[in-house]
Amino acid sequence: MSVVVVSFYKFVAIHDCETLQAQLQAACDRAALRGTILLAAEGINATVAGTQVGIDQLLATLRQDSRFTDLAPKVSEAVTPPFGRMKVKIKSEIVTLGQPDANPSQQVGTYVKPEDWNRLLEDPEVTVIDTRNGYEVAIGSFQGAINPETDSFRQFPDYVATHLNPAKHKKVAMFCTGGIRCEKATAHLLNQGFESVYHLKGGILKYLEEIPADQSLWQGECFVFDERVAVTHGVEPGSYDMCRACGHPVSKAEQATPKYVEGVSCPYCYEPVAH
Repeated sequence: MSVVVVSFYKFVAIHDCETLQAQLQAACDRAALRGTILLAAEGINATVAGTQVGIDQLLATLRQDSRFTDLAPKVSEAVTPPFGRMKVKIKSEIVTLGQPDANPSQQVGTYVKPEDWNRLLEDPEVTVIDTRNGYEVAIGSFQGAINPETDSFRQFPDYVATHLNPAKHKKVAMFCTGGIRCEKATAHLLNQGFESVYHLKGGILKYLEEIPADQSLWQGECFVFDERVAVTHGVEPGSYDMCRACGHPVSKAEQATPKYVEGVSCPYCYEPVAH
């Protein structure tokens, strides 16, 4: 029986994180779910896995709270459980940008539905930016998208400051794995004076779920933060493995090299033995 994987987030004021943490941990334990839920004053961010019945129980519990009635979860499947345990954690941010003024609850860019995304990608007046980290971009991205070459999302504001100009870049579109990073990225750009700012609603995962492969402008695979490592069109498991030594995604070709030893090294962390 396949494992159901559900991810969701929402930027909404949460003033009772400790109480909610206990409630959700208990609900997940009752439903035998595994994964991670992050809570912060700015909202909730979660990826959990289990049976369909268990997932439905968690979502029903959340939707009894008026703050979460409109959650829009993204659903996929995994052959084996992608998480080892269940953690509900309280953080200062549900996605770390380090810019307190970037508040998606106050302002956010224009959402673009997956079915309208290709048209925007093909517009020469639009600057399209992949807001993910370099190792994520390396295994797949949209045709023509700019890679900011960041190692963490915290570096994105510096990229904006040094590479983008509101007077020159009149239209900026951004995308990320599930949409959450772009919520903050668009809020930040609007704060910096950019006027026309767009982001892919539901992120890459929603695009891969809804857009047929023969109509897709996605190239490669999409890195995900669980044991699946990467997914492809239809949100089907991809071909990458994870190096257990350094955490870097490793392609089939890289797995075939002498530098790849499962659980020990890969081409990204291999160090020759000194003689």
